[in-house]
Amino acid sequence: MSHAVRTIRVLAAHPDPGTLAHLRATLAGCTDISVAAAGDAAAVVALAGELLPDVVLLDDAPEIVQAILASSPATNVVVFTDDLDRDRIIASVAAGAGGYLLSDDDPGVLAGAIRAAARGESPLAPRAARALISGHRLARRDARLPAVEKQVLGLLARGRTDGEIRELLGLTPAELDRILEVVVDALQVADRTQAALWAQRHGYDGGDGDPGQVLGPFTREPGRIRRPERPIGQRPVGRTHDAEGCEDRGVDRRDGADARDRRMR
Repeated sequence: MSHAVRTIRVLAAHPDPGTLAHLRATLAGCTDISVAAAGDAAAVVALAGELLPDVVLLDDAPEIVQAILASSPATNVVVFTDDLDRDRIIASVAAGAGGYLLSDDDPGVLAGAIRAAARGESPLAPRAARALISGHRLARRDARLPAVEKQVLGLLARGRTDGEIRELLGLTPAELDRILEVVVDALQVADRTQAALWAQRHGYDGGDGDPGQVLGPFTREPGRIRRPERPIGQRPVGRTHDAEGCEDRGVDRRDGADARDRRMR
């Protein structure tokens, strides 16, 4: 037994007759979508109250969105425009628009967006989504570090010791400790080593005038910060960390059985 497909009633309004004609031509082959057209803002508000459409497509001001919803609360109003201004997107959504589509996007996606809007969903053009997100990007963690702290961070990334950093920047041990606390807290990392790894991953150069510039480019090995060579056969003291900041477990490479025996004693 076949069931009749419910027709989605669309009311479209656009100031450019060519865009409106193109829209209707694009949807002409969709048997489940019927399109009525309105010429201006006053007409679309009046027709929305009369036809009670499932979806309204319009390129108009936020107050028109509000007026349509006042006359037909169940209608999903979708802005259909070539305007990619972030403030307008926000204003339209704040006025009650349920979606935001771009008239110069691929027309092949229009029918699917209308069907989504008729289901109560919120179709949003990918470029509109990027415009919204771009206004809320978080600043880098080092953005508000003072100049000296940035210089220290640049030197950390080059693998310099605390003594070398104090000598290069003319700092006392207490001053360097305070600066390292500020850096670690600002970058939201666990310790000095993690701060150096963060700086390496972010291409940090320590800022203009950094005394560390004379020390050459960053070490960019994917595995570890470069450390002084040690005599062959001598085990490292302490623990190392990989490029993601995860602790490596020390492994005795001389004799696996002897190492296990020592752990069992």
